[in-house]
Amino acid sequence: MLNAETYITSQKGIGGEIRTINEDFYVEEIPETPPSGEGPNTWIWIEKNGRTTLDVVLDIARELKINRKQMGFAGMKDKRAITRQWICISNKTPEELQGLEDKLHHVKIINIVPNQKKLRMGQLIGNKFRLMVRDVGETEPAAQEATKILNELEKRGVPNYYGFQRFGKDRPNTHLVGKALIKGGVKDAVDHYIGHPYDTEPRHIQEARRLYDQGELEESLESMPSGMRYEKMMLRTLIKEKNKRNELVENSYIRALRSLPKPLSRMFVHAYQSYLFNRAVSERSKLGLDQYVEGDILIDNEEHLIHEFSREEINQEIKNFQAHPSSPLYGSKVPLAGGKLGEMEQKILDEQNLKLDDFEVPAMPKLGSHGIRRAMRFRIWDVAAEAMEEGVMLSFSIPKGCYATSVLREVMKKDVY
Repeated sequence: MLNAETYITSQKGIGGEIRTINEDFYVEEIPETPPSGEGPNTWIWIEKNGRTTLDVVLDIARELKINRKQMGFAGMKDKRAITRQWICISNKTPEELQGLEDKLHHVKIINIVPNQKKLRMGQLIGNKFRLMVRDVGETEPAAQEATKILNELEKRGVPNYYGFQRFGKDRPNTHLVGKALIKGGVKDAVDHYIGHPYDTEPRHIQEARRLYDQGELEESLESMPSGMRYEKMMLRTLIKEKNKRNELVENSYIRALRSLPKPLSRMFVHAYQSYLFNRAVSERSKLGLDQYVEGDILIDNEEHLIHEFSREEINQEIKNFQAHPSSPLYGSKVPLAGGKLGEMEQKILDEQNLKLDDFEVPAMPKLGSHGIRRAMRFRIWDVAAEAMEEGVMLSFSIPKGCYATSVLREVMKKDVY
């Protein structure tokens, strides 16, 4: 996990590898409320393989010739996985979706159900996972070790780190785009997203990014494969701006960022917040994550602050997962902890030369963030580890917004993506 250092379980871990094939990583949404079967909106239960949620949504919008804003989903699901989730299409009947699956790449439509309400981001309880860990040596002892770790996590909770999906694996720079925005560098943000090639990327992609860095916008656009959909969106905007103005100004780069889907453009600042949050959780976890520490800001399961409590009673509520110590998802209005914990949280800002006001993002206020206190751990349930011929099969469920890789990191005792 990027910017995370602390483990909370003492076992050695089982090592191994994940995502050898997409089928090793299965995710299924647990919806708040399933569709009713009546209403003007249509929900489709899809299974996708090797695709991002946003890519599938854009493909569906293109095939149905509708605006992507006419569609909704509860959460972004992994790309390198087999995942199942609901997608809502507003004001379309099931009959109008006949034959849609045939036009979609690596997507199955399992069910189509009308519903009265639309589907919004966050409207789910959590996600079920079934994950194969390969190359663990003898599988029976590995499954026993994994069971011990999962049982401890079920009792104490899991450090609530953000996974590499938030930052990118081969190109972990989304947080750097967000940092540039917070620091006021709109051009720098666009440059980080389109240019600045990484050695871990394929050579033809490195070359396309290098052409952008050299100011060769048309050549860069032409060199980019179709998979670089969002870079191409921004490049087309920049080329149009340059042709109109004969130069690129700050507003040109703002327009380029605005050409992206809103869920993606909002992800940049969130990614930088996540990067800092991981550091805060890593430091706070060293003091124990299932007990109150003087200065803690506590929150309940609805992320409301808990203002009045007795130490004895609150420790019991923490053990029962009714209350949680929190860490800051830094923003312009987020409160910091008290005492030495507050000094630790402030030190993280100081190391980055940041002030909380910086998160207002004056150049693009809609991308700014007030910040929140976020639980520094999460609950895990329905845990199991089974020895298989090819490795250990892990099963568990976790709340929405949390990362299975945080669980895997404890079980395997290594950073995973």
